Amino acid sequence: MAGRDTLVVMPTGAGKSAVYQVPALLLDGPTVVVSPLIALQRDQVAALSARAGTGGAVHANSTLSEKARHEAFAALQAGNVEFFFLAPEQLGKPEVLDAVAQAEPSLFVVDEAHCISAWGHDFRPDYLRLGSAVERLGSPRVLALTATASPPVRDEIIERLRLRDPVQLVRGFDRPNLHLSVEAFRDEDQKREAVVLRAMGEQKPGIVYTATRKSAEALAQVLADYGMTAAAYHAGMRASARSQVQDAFLDGSLDVVVATTAFGMGIDKADVRFVIHAEVADSIDSYYQEIGRAGRDAQRAEAVLFYRPEDLGLRTFFASATPDVQKLRKVATLVQHADGPVQPTEVAREMDVSATRLAGLVNLLEQAGAVEVRADGALDEPDNAPAPPDAAALAAELAESHKKVERSRVEMMRGYAETSGCRRQYVLAYFGEAYDEQCGYCDNCEAGTASEQPDAAESPYPLQSKVRHASWGEGIVMRYEGDRIVVLFEDVGYRTLSLATVQERGLLVLA
Repeated sequence: MAGRDTLVVMPTGAGKSAVYQVPALLLDGPTVVVSPLIALQRDQVAALSARAGTGGAVHANSTLSEKARHEAFAALQAGNVEFFFLAPEQLGKPEVLDAVAQAEPSLFVVDEAHCISAWGHDFRPDYLRLGSAVERLGSPRVLALTATASPPVRDEIIERLRLRDPVQLVRGFDRPNLHLSVEAFRDEDQKREAVVLRAMGEQKPGIVYTATRKSAEALAQVLADYGMTAAAYHAGMRASARSQVQDAFLDGSLDVVVATTAFGMGIDKADVRFVIHAEVADSIDSYYQEIGRAGRDAQRAEAVLFYRPEDLGLRTFFASATPDVQKLRKVATLVQHADGPVQPTEVAREMDVSATRLAGLVNLLEQAGAVEVRADGALDEPDNAPAPPDAAALAAELAESHKKVERSRVEMMRGYAETSGCRRQYVLAYFGEAYDEQCGYCDNCEAGTASEQPDAAESPYPLQSKVRHASWGEGIVMRYEGDRIVVLFEDVGYRTLSLATVQERGLLVLA
């Protein structure tokens, strides 16, 4: 309300929608809400339309007829609606940007804002152009909302959306009704059997997450063979089939959905009683977002990780993917030698790569200052752009830095699985939230293995203090794990160090 751009990180159910809906009614001009899921847009429009005094709400996505979309834009420009919902890819269309700009929006809301971050587990390339779109719309104040964002993700949200001197509100990551536990295995068959038995034995409904489509289908079939109503859900299914599974889960027709990470965003089902991970997640960010789909009614819910150290190999492999330097160079060459802005579809066709693959290359080249993504989605050459060979080399260096952070996030997931300490303390520290007491509501606390975190006043390096390492640069102290200290470094990600060695050698200096 004071005119500041704002980043809000709050858990599901904490009232993020109210954060934009109330100010929207008090500010002159319409509110544009960018939401990644059409189903979620429909739900929000229906909820707002059912309330008196909200000023009206419409969405204008690809599921509507051309006539319905025209009517939605006409209502916006006539000033007849307060809330206008769009998918991020729509803001890549010049005609959409022009129509919205004419309405002079006062507030630009980015829901699920972690999708803009390469460190976020739901990275969506279409989010990358939103910063340019805001400028094209006359630079209304921006509100970014998400339920999960670790410090690196928050930093990238601010940078990518070009937030101006933003207020950051990070509140209440803790979900005290979630019971956290890990079951460790060495044998894959034994682990799979345990997953099935646990899913059968828990109160329903629930979600089982697995790493691959094949595994999702196999586990769903086993559960169905045991008499449960279960279905698989993954990105390889037809859209209509995915919608049927989602609708059946929401209306209570399914006991269990066995899914890849494609399932979950926008799922607003209060009574999910368990979330089981049959394989380790790729990061604490992903894991906490996924288990957060349980227990939204504030009643007890189980969050169980079935852990086999060998499963980390797949996650490490994905985190070690290396971009093709030749392809980086070719993209930079095509953009810089074009007769003006060029559409990504043209570049993708010339490169013979998918739109998603091209977005990853463009993302790196944009960070290297070699390519600019305009508000309409077109690619252009910025001022003082490095030559294509230099741009490709710099982009590759950035990719290597990204890989270090990604691998460190996998290691933090290993740390969660293998810690003997309070798991809730571990997770909350990852997100930069201090939790002084043992939670008493995770398997380690119940087993008596958890130890207290050191008192901040007595710690050589207080939690959340800034430190500097001679080789790794600046970082933030995230947590203590027994005789070890965990530091999040800007350039290399999370590092777990021996506290005794750090002190003996003076490896960390308070910044």
